[in-house]
Amino acid sequence: MATSWLWCLSLLALAHQGRCQSAALPTLAGPCGSQRYQDSLVTKYIENGAHRYSYNDPRWTQYCDSLLAVCPNVAYAYQQKAVPLIKDGKYAEAFVLENRAAALDPTKWLAYRGFLKCVFTKDYEGAIVDFQEVARLKPGSREMDHTYPFFEGLCNLELGNFQRAEANFKEDIRQQKGPGGQQPVHFNTLFYTGVLYLEMKNYAQAKSYLTQCLQAYPQHPEANYYLGLTYRALGDKQAAPRYFLAAQKALAAGYRLNEDNIYYANYPRQITDYEIRQALQGR
Repeated sequence: MATSWLWCLSLLALAHQGRCQSAALPTLAGPCGSQRYQDSLVTKYIENGAHRYSYNDPRWTQYCDSLLAVCPNVAYAYQQKAVPLIKDGKYAEAFVLENRAAALDPTKWLAYRGFLKCVFTKDYEGAIVDFQEVARLKPGSREMDHTYPFFEGLCNLELGNFQRAEANFKEDIRQQKGPGGQQPVHFNTLFYTGVLYLEMKNYAQAKSYLTQCLQAYPQHPEANYYLGLTYRALGDKQAAPRYFLAAQKALAAGYRLNEDNIYYANYPRQITDYEIRQALQGR
């Protein structure tokens, strides 16, 4: 009889402890399941907390951790916690967090993860998978001011899948021009399409797209450099050096590709003064 009473008391104690824990920690079905509640935490811990400091400040990470201690299902907190790691080149650690963010909210963070794979870690196959998946979730959307086919095109260009890259860039241009076909095309789409045709030895198309890029952005260092390579391939020994020198001048003046995160990672086909000096020497 005494054993039975002890057993009952143990069950009552466990039940009481469970109720106390449930009241103390929000569950996914409770407050943490509310978007309004999550947004309030983002305002408190990220916007009014972490963002008051540089991402290099340890308090940035501390605020992210504080939010996640309250609700472990806020995708934005994982993405923000990964920012210092990405900027510091600690990609293995960062992608544990980026993967969590993408799993919790793929419509918001899957394309961003694809961007990181394409530009930062050069995981081109993985980036293509991410962009194709998110395109099914959000067709016609963009990431970092570019269409999803733009990033697929970059990846296929770097993988040597030139026909696929050509199809990607054509779709990128179609989406940018819009239903009426009148909207402007981003100068870096024109640049990378020109580089693609240079790789394919279609010099007329390479010259056309690189020239269009320079019409939109005359100081584009890479477009000047690759147009110089195009003229050199065509045997024009007068035009080629002129574009190499224009590229060198633009770089020295501080002009760049004008892409997000340009100071943290090298974009495909980005150049330095070394490549220009080599070209001017005929190498």
